[in-house]
Amino acid sequence: MSKLDPLLGLSPYPLFHYYDEMYADARSVRPHYQHVSRMFAGMSPEELQGKQNLMQRRMMEEGITFTLYNPAQDHPMERTIPFDMVPRIIPKGEWERMEAGIVQRITALNLFIHDIYHEQNIVRDGIVPRRMILSNCYFRPEMAGLRVPGGAYVTTSGIDLIRHHDGKYYVLEDNLRTPSGFSYLFKGRSLMNQLFPELSLASSIRDVDHSLNCFLSVLRSLSPSRTRDPVIALLTPGEYNSAYYEHAFLAQQMGIHLVEGRDLVARDHKIYLKSMDGLRRVDVLYRRLDDDYIDPLAFQPDSLLGVAGLMNAYRAGNIAIANAPGTGVADDKAIYVYVPDMIRYYLKEEPILDNVPTYLLSKAEERQYVLEHLEDMVVKETSLSGGYGMLIGSEATREEQNEFRLKILADPERYIAQPIMSLSRAPVLSESGGMTPRHIDLRAFVLMGADCKPHVIPGGLTRVAMKEGSLVVNSSQGGGVKDTWVMA
Repeated sequence: MSKLDPLLGLSPYPLFHYYDEMYADARSVRPHYQHVSRMFAGMSPEELQGKQNLMQRRMMEEGITFTLYNPAQDHPMERTIPFDMVPRIIPKGEWERMEAGIVQRITALNLFIHDIYHEQNIVRDGIVPRRMILSNCYFRPEMAGLRVPGGAYVTTSGIDLIRHHDGKYYVLEDNLRTPSGFSYLFKGRSLMNQLFPELSLASSIRDVDHSLNCFLSVLRSLSPSRTRDPVIALLTPGEYNSAYYEHAFLAQQMGIHLVEGRDLVARDHKIYLKSMDGLRRVDVLYRRLDDDYIDPLAFQPDSLLGVAGLMNAYRAGNIAIANAPGTGVADDKAIYVYVPDMIRYYLKEEPILDNVPTYLLSKAEERQYVLEHLEDMVVKETSLSGGYGMLIGSEATREEQNEFRLKILADPERYIAQPIMSLSRAPVLSESGGMTPRHIDLRAFVLMGADCKPHVIPGGLTRVAMKEGSLVVNSSQGGGVKDTWVMA
């Protein structure tokens, strides 16, 4: 290990009891970070701050934004994603184990979704309670017995992982409906290559660009037609959606159509794209809006975002929808508790990656324990994501804890709780040009097409809690991102 680099002298960098990704202890840098540490240590604070300013300016010029919705404000606020220039680096062996665990997990989840819409063996055998399926707000009876192209329910997914102070990775959440963040992964790498060409060229890291080709191949594999060049469209809620930049970026990079519901029409149980040359039949629809809004005839009748008749075309086998409707039943935070059992049940294997210990508040004993230790818990609504509907006990006031206690008692099945985990930290560039620690997690992206092994994009997206001491990394709550390198 190298000696502590001079850069730390510019700003105190306390390690405390957290696992730090870059620093092994107060005197040494981890081996896989040595090259990065030397390069950043060789730059002045002014140079580093200049690079950071240039990075943010590039992001603004290219429209790399995310819209924040704050109930206290009259209007949503569009902002660039805070992008930190110090990369997060994952050694080869560490990533290979993580990748195997992610593939194992998503394979079991896909089998689970198929099972509950067909034979329901896992329910019949008492592994997962029937009531947890039928009462799930994302369970879609319309999908029962329906054949999904290639058997791929979960075409795209984002598996959130954390590293605890014990150095182990744990799965925090499974995002299986419309996971976001792909564009920040690809664009972040592109910007890092532009600003630090000498750093990326001198480092042996896994490429991510080929994963865009894999993304397109996965979508093509779902096409129910036999055409060599299927028509693929990305269905967006529109420019006012918080992740609209990502929708436009992915459509442009993959060469597929970016559409809103009004651009499509159903005819004879088929979906067509309106164009200057007439109607073009759509083979695959990569949708970036939730089930409720994709078809007003099947789900939310007042939705103006979807396509009337889409589900009829889907049932008829004339179009593929990615992700398949109804995948959210496995996205639920209470179902998360049973994923290790799914792996054992469907794959006859032990889970490679552990869950974070989780309490089901529908169970009286677990509820009582959580209520007695609320200050040490993170309580989450089972059906929400993005950091919404959540209480972090250690950061909450007594009044906020009591308010949540009443919510739990009124509807315990609506919540789960987890002990507050010591998320690992990584250095970010401070305004003074030095290093300061921030908590991070990792969203690993998985692509799965028709009858093929899942592809995990190397590295994924490291999300950063930009506020000192905060554990909330979600972009929707003001979090930032880092480029994530996997050593080749």
